[in-house]
Amino acid sequence: MNRKPKILMIAPLPPPVHGSAMMTQYIKNSDIINENFELDWINLSTSRTMDEIGKNPLKKIGRFMSSFFQTGLKLISNRYSACYLAITCHGIGFLKDFPFIMLCRLFGNKIIIHQHNKGMSADVDKKLFRPLFKSAYSKATVILLSWRLYPDIEKIVSRSQVKICPNGIPVADQYPKTDNPVPRLLFLSNLIESKGVMTLLDACKILKESNIDFQCDFIGGETSEISKKQFIDEVNKRNLGKNLTYLGCKFGDDKYRHLANCDIFVFPTNYSNECFPLVILEAMQQKCAIVTTDVGGIPDIIRNEESGIIVPANEPKELATKIKYLITNPLKRKELAETAFKDFYIKYTISNFEQKIYAQLKSAIVQ
Repeated sequence: MNRKPKILMIAPLPPPVHGSAMMTQYIKNSDIINENFELDWINLSTSRTMDEIGKNPLKKIGRFMSSFFQTGLKLISNRYSACYLAITCHGIGFLKDFPFIMLCRLFGNKIIIHQHNKGMSADVDKKLFRPLFKSAYSKATVILLSWRLYPDIEKIVSRSQVKICPNGIPVADQYPKTDNPVPRLLFLSNLIESKGVMTLLDACKILKESNIDFQCDFIGGETSEISKKQFIDEVNKRNLGKNLTYLGCKFGDDKYRHLANCDIFVFPTNYSNECFPLVILEAMQQKCAIVTTDVGGIPDIIRNEESGIIVPANEPKELATKIKYLITNPLKRKELAETAFKDFYIKYTISNFEQKIYAQLKSAIVQ
């Protein structure tokens, strides 16, 4: 009887809830993956909540040492067809994850790196990082979410090493769209400045000063960058108290109901390491008209003026102009939302993702 290939999976798992951890969880729960591979898991995350990010160094060192020790025991006790690692590719995060790659190499394993982030280009010419990058990525199979992300790693990784696997999400219940008497905008992300919180607040101020009638809901957790109080203070500075509502965190059905209830989903991220935001896929699934930015792999998800509208990052005036255009053109909103909805089911369901990641893992093992 043929035994299933055995893979050591070293990757972040939720909590906290973020894109990389969620995609890891989807792989862990995948029927097609578990039917075809035998997986051993090591949690690479050293934070357990969003608030812990950047804090509690002693606790994180303890979690790192525990995970590294468990990895060594797994490698000593088992023979693997490959080691899969979802690592951070820049800064301190890379330095933290690098030892796991080298430990796997020490035991002669094939290396599969699933890249959910970017930022290598900022460090690649630094004396400390360049030799480490070369050691980590040498002869590795590298899974990217989009070819648009390849320039970030091209100084280290050849195109022949790269495989492309876009993210996907589970199909949720489809909630009926609400006929809002006043157009409703929705922002859905943690309160982080690089996700465009202040850009959207500034755009809303421009809309109000242009006498555009709208309501905007902000959904997302407080962070060390922006607390609820700080956010409300910023809202009041712009005299937007009657137009904006902060709703805190929403999950599951509550989150999808709010997506279905909005007329325009706005995700004005300016995060330099943005790759393939799952929240955009969630908005597509709930038939939202989407306004977002030309960051990372987003232009591969949203076709400008066809399945959504793309604006430059950090441009509140341009963002306000496009939101105003959609507020005053309900037929265009519906057209964009319908196209995005169709694109989601063709390209970005969890079933599509599982089939592709299975094929990529299988291909990497037999190389």
